[in-house]
Amino acid sequence: MAQAAPLNILEANCPIQVEHDRKRRQFTVRLNGCHDKAVLLYEYVGKRIVDLQHTEVPDAYRGRGIAKHLAKAALDFVVEEDLKAHLTCWYIQKYVKENPLPQYLERLQS
Repeated sequence: MAQAAPLNILEANCPIQVEHDRKRRQFTVRLNGCHDKAVLLYEYVGKRIVDLQHTEVPDAYRGRGIAKHLAKAALDFVVEEDLKAHLTCWYIQKYVKENPLPQYLERLQS
């Protein structure tokens, strides 16, 4: 029996929905139902400082803009909660360089 190709959530008229799990300190996008997921992990490293540590999208779903949605959600969270952010994740660093919005830049911590 042939294995079904991964559902392209961008072509199936399913908007990408990012979920924020504050308890697990992660942002996720469910892919292909709920079997696969893309994730962005963060940790609090101070009272008002978060470290955006790691973004991962399964190989079959890369190149579809999913990580951009995770990055935007995480940075918007930093802005909305008036936090500072340390960017350990290379992808988030790249996202900020490509989207140098003042509300993001003023919250970055070296």
